[in-house]
Amino acid sequence: MSKTTTDTSPEGLGAAGSQMSTAPQEDLSTPPSLGVIGWARWFWRQLTSMRVALLLLLMLSLGAIPGSLIPQTGADANKVDDFRKAHTTLAPVYDKLGLFHVYSSVWFSAIYILLFVSLIGCIVPRTWQFVGQLRGRPPGAPRRLDRLPAYTTWRTTADPEQVRETALALLKKRRFRAHRVGDAVAAEKGYVRELGNLVFHVALIVLLVAFASGQMFKSDGTKLMVEGDGFSNALPMYDDFKSGSLFQGDDLVPFSFDLKDFTGTYEMSGPNRGTPRTYQAKIAYSEGAYGKQRTTTVKVNEPLRIGDSKVYLVSHGYAPVITVRDGKGKVVYHDAVPLLPLDGNVTSQGVIKVMDGYRDAKGTKEQLGIRAFFLPTYGGGANVLSQFPALLNPVLNLEPYHGDLGVDAGLSQSVYQLDQRHLKGYKDAKGAQLRDNLKPGQTMKLPNGAGSVTFEKNVKEWAGFEIVQEPGGGWALAGALAAILGLAASLFIQRRRVWVRAVTGPDGVTVVEMAGLGRSESAKVPEELSDLAGTLYDTAPGAPESTAPADDDTNDDTDASRVVSAEGAEQQ
Repeated sequence: MSKTTTDTSPEGLGAAGSQMSTAPQEDLSTPPSLGVIGWARWFWRQLTSMRVALLLLLMLSLGAIPGSLIPQTGADANKVDDFRKAHTTLAPVYDKLGLFHVYSSVWFSAIYILLFVSLIGCIVPRTWQFVGQLRGRPPGAPRRLDRLPAYTTWRTTADPEQVRETALALLKKRRFRAHRVGDAVAAEKGYVRELGNLVFHVALIVLLVAFASGQMFKSDGTKLMVEGDGFSNALPMYDDFKSGSLFQGDDLVPFSFDLKDFTGTYEMSGPNRGTPRTYQAKIAYSEGAYGKQRTTTVKVNEPLRIGDSKVYLVSHGYAPVITVRDGKGKVVYHDAVPLLPLDGNVTSQGVIKVMDGYRDAKGTKEQLGIRAFFLPTYGGGANVLSQFPALLNPVLNLEPYHGDLGVDAGLSQSVYQLDQRHLKGYKDAKGAQLRDNLKPGQTMKLPNGAGSVTFEKNVKEWAGFEIVQEPGGGWALAGALAAILGLAASLFIQRRRVWVRAVTGPDGVTVVEMAGLGRSESAKVPEELSDLAGTLYDTAPGAPESTAPADDDTNDDTDASRVVSAEGAEQQ
């Protein structure tokens, strides 16, 4: 039986034990003590080390936590204002730390840029080193193969040249890069491991660039549309719009669409009664200024994709059609009024504002403001909430006011809120605020011949759309997939080398030695070597025992399946 040793250090194996990866040898010992250049080199080595890259990646992940827990100015400025009012002590501290705009803060940008530079500094030299490894050949066999982690040997009557040729053909057939070096065959396999490692880190850079470009050039806007309304992808058409720091109006993808019809269906019975089954909007859209009009259906989580833009269906409600007549019976307002839902059964509220054209019975010019409270399914009695989200028994409650709406002052105000500071309520016969419940087709008369308000039979529906434009989304997806594949390759593929030496012994019998070395200790290396040795043994079988000298103290076994691992264990 052959003697083995567990000394598998690279220094003891020469070229055969050289690095089987592109990871640089890191030396984090005492930094240089002289000169600015020395310090700069030391800093660069630390910055481009893999451990620093991982540390920066961890810091980036930790830095993103406040961005998800604390309201952000870029996402919702109103929530930030509410937070400042509710937390007068914390708000100034958060302002100084930039926690209300984490992703554009100086400290987050510094981590981001340092990580970017660190990854590039890691990847470039390793890529050149890997290319050099691909262009080179596996190193020749060490002088003593029995010092390698996996080793086997036997004696055979086959010619050494024949054994080497057979071994070379066998290793190439098993997809090893193999060549002859002197009296041995050197082979190496598993380069995909290093390739996967590099692909993983390149994919991280692609993700960083994609996310950065997405944040700087993105746009996100919302639009509420009643059935029959149209939309053109231009800034003035949005109800609300947010964008990245480098976004410009000309970056919007040119398209337009009309909302033809909205359909919502619900569970009619059972424990899930009222639960939405389908929400879908039928739209007609066209790309560009003169694009051909097409028809499609947008559903929840099934957006319309046009270039880099996605049109999502995000909300739904009702828009009762209201007709307002003045004291002389003239129609001064006729439109569908979108009302905002308050609960899952689409109990809704809103405001009807008549700003121009209205005159009372005396001909006095005024403005009307009417609070509206809508129940798609009225349950009767004192119920003030809808009992079902569909239009089964719609009722519209109206509360009219007259006077000055305050819109002529030039100050912006919400179309869903009513400023009552300069308004007076209409009184009923008992002197109380006039309120009335109307069903479709019914009319509410205003006191003293001031006009009327009619709830038309046609109740339209509205849909809320979110138009998102995020350039770089495809690159981010490609980077994520590449990172997963690269990481899988670097984790599950083993980089290993195999040597086969065949020489004529002192007694004229060929001695075959096979050894394997992996980048890291693994049971697969001895197993693979055992399989290769078994196949090679079939073509170069062991010599009979009688051919061995009686006083040969090595007396190697002729069983080629014996492979000695680094721990000295024999695998049968």
